[in-house]
Amino acid sequence: MRLRIIAALVSLTVVLSPATAARAADDPLLDQLTAIPGLSVISETPSTGYRFFVLSYRQPADHRHPGQGTFEQRLTLLHRSNGAPVVLATSGYGLAVAPRPSQTEPTALLNANQISVEHRFFRDSRPAPADWSDLNIWQEATDEHRIVTAFKGLFSGNWIRTGGSKGGMTSVYHKRFYPRDIDGVVAYVAPDDVINPADGAYDRFFDTVGTPACRATLDNVQREALRRRDRLVPRVQAAADAQGWTFDRTIGTADRSFEMTVLDSVWAFWQYSTLADCASVPAATATDDELYDWIDGVAGWDFYTDQGLEYYFPYYYQAAAQLGWPSLRFEHLRGLRNHPGLYTANSSLPPELRRAHNPLPMLDVDLWVRTAGERMLFIYGENDPWGAERFTPSRRDSALFVAPGGNHGANIARLSPEDSAAATAMLRRWAGAPVTLSAAPPAGLPLDDMLGDRRRLR
Repeated sequence: MRLRIIAALVSLTVVLSPATAARAADDPLLDQLTAIPGLSVISETPSTGYRFFVLSYRQPADHRHPGQGTFEQRLTLLHRSNGAPVVLATSGYGLAVAPRPSQTEPTALLNANQISVEHRFFRDSRPAPADWSDLNIWQEATDEHRIVTAFKGLFSGNWIRTGGSKGGMTSVYHKRFYPRDIDGVVAYVAPDDVINPADGAYDRFFDTVGTPACRATLDNVQREALRRRDRLVPRVQAAADAQGWTFDRTIGTADRSFEMTVLDSVWAFWQYSTLADCASVPAATATDDELYDWIDGVAGWDFYTDQGLEYYFPYYYQAAAQLGWPSLRFEHLRGLRNHPGLYTANSSLPPELRRAHNPLPMLDVDLWVRTAGERMLFIYGENDPWGAERFTPSRRDSALFVAPGGNHGANIARLSPEDSAAATAMLRRWAGAPVTLSAAPPAGLPLDDMLGDRRRLR
């Protein structure tokens, strides 16, 4: 709300607190920020070795018709020096309600500046009123293009684009539409659902991941939960009544929410657990309490509720309209499902936001990455289901690496030593940085995992 008030009160000037405004006269960096048209400086957190700003930047709601309304897109700036490389990052979701300084892995490896972007339509970065047809991959890529254009006069270093999961996908789309904006992309655990119904790769993944014993135990958890539906659904409903959860706006009923959560549980397990965690999976003889609690721990009974899904409406809208979603056969659950058509993106949206799928954008992006993409680095986890359908980089100074035994948190540090060294050298070359940095990044600045949802992408 604060950002929208700012947007209403100013045209192309910056909004500063009195204390910040008083410092602007003798603060070259603040002078440079205030000189960027459409930029608002909301707050600053100074620290040793860097300065951290929360910003907002005025964007057209529709870049094809820029005169038809604007919105304020939230950003943060982690500033090291004007001559250092710049990492442009997004999770593909929203920024934290109260952003705090953190650095992505490329930022740490390069001792770089970092601009983090809240994806349009998440949190405060949503036009009002919202035309949801403006939520597409080209519009967000153009948001980022305008941000790069606005800040390039401030920084002399090379630009690296990065993001994890949906943020990795968003990084690829930015590079596809505006390839000259940035000098390299590091896309972490980014799925590439080229042809939405052709999802056999996901079924093959679940047929081979881990060990036969672990796969059998996980399958049995799902079977047993669905067999005990008459006892477990009332527990979900009781939890909903106690916590104020509802289902009628999105998923429909407690029974549908229960089934979706059970279907999601094995995916969620492999997304953020490891093979060692198989020992904690309940056996088929587990009690109702043990099954209920384990599924709650890995998938969360609260997620497929109106309240749990609302923040993710922009993701589900994009998945339904353009990005695609994994469709699994669940052959081991034949005869146990009450809602066979439930496992879709539209099931998690209110009726007014449900959309037919357009396959052309993903076909276009996939072909471009394979044939024309340059300086693109893809990192995947061996045991991450989102890596079942991966981007295929071209031979134009690009590469793909897989972290052994890795999950959805895979990164350069988790690669084999040889692959980690190769990926790091590639990144530093693109950034114009020395192979080994002379200055270490400030101690105590946490790494940002760049994932908008620690439990699942969808």
